[in-house]
Amino acid sequence: MEIIGIIIVGFIVGLVARFLKPGNDKMGFIFTTVLGILGAFLGSYLGQVLGIYQAGEPAGFIGAVIGAILLLAILKIIFGRR
Repeated sequence: MEIIGIIIVGFIVGLVARFLKPGNDKMGFIFTTVLGILGAFLGSYLGQVLGIYQAGEPAGFIGAVIGAILLLAILKIIFGRR
């Protein structure tokens, strides 16, 4: 059951990140979910390392969205239009 929760939260984080980041990011359901999950890991790791929040705090969702936006920006730089 825990993995299903991670997938659902990852998808929501991915959707929010795609909505907040300007530009057209064409990606499907699976890539949006993977983006959200990886962004959650990145944002949670950075937030905890920097001492901004601890594990399990509601601020972790904001950190996850910021992490997903960072991943979107990195992907845009790497695979962006030339």
